[in-house]
Amino acid sequence: MNKTVLAVALLASAGLATTAVQADEIKFVTNAAYAPFEFVDENNEMQGFDLELAKAICEEQALNCSFHNQAFDSLIPSLKFRRYHAAIAAMDITPERAKQVDFSDIYYENSAVFVTPQDKFDSLDDIAKETVGVQNGTSHQKYIQDQLEAGGMTARPYQSVQDALLDMSNGRLEVVFADTAVVGDWLAKNDGYAVLGERVTDDDYFGTGFGIAVTKGNKELLEQLNKGLAAVKANGRYETIYQKYFPQ
Repeated sequence: MNKTVLAVALLASAGLATTAVQADEIKFVTNAAYAPFEFVDENNEMQGFDLELAKAICEEQALNCSFHNQAFDSLIPSLKFRRYHAAIAAMDITPERAKQVDFSDIYYENSAVFVTPQDKFDSLDDIAKETVGVQNGTSHQKYIQDQLEAGGMTARPYQSVQDALLDMSNGRLEVVFADTAVVGDWLAKNDGYAVLGERVTDDDYFGTGFGIAVTKGNKELLEQLNKGLAAVKANGRYETIYQKYFPQ
């Protein structure tokens, strides 16, 4: 083998080795602006229920996992274009999303609520024609567009639900629609606001629960994640993480 052929062979071998290393790393993507599920702490590190659960699943399955932060409405496109392998971001399993990505078993049962300034409204009928803050690309936005816009309600999309809640705090908005746990976490830190009406559990939008999304057709990874999730539920680690973020 001459030097040129040898050099090409070595380069090809190095390229294969690099590809193997990359394939061994499972890249998770999230939107770290949705406490208590995912958020950035004072040390600029991502924390939250979803992140801890995903790390526990990765440990159970001996997977080398990394975690990355993007806008929520870019998560599914990033999986479809194979920039990442999985997304965990308080993502409702819906029929529309299931056409684009595959989902793990349910890891959290979900519902949604409207939150408003305390004593501002008496019932949900009073907000039928209000502008409601939602996170862009979420089931909350779609629910309002599909079910309530005909009655006069308008969904105002925000990059994050925290931005919507901030606008409400500053008097620029009077209603926000978000996950029950997220609203509960925010209410614990902000006085003068309250949930309006009952929880929304429409199965087409919220009632099914949260799942980890993976690139369509990646059955091997899906099986690993489901096995890891079952294991952390069986050994009590899930309950420990759950109680940390959702204490009774």
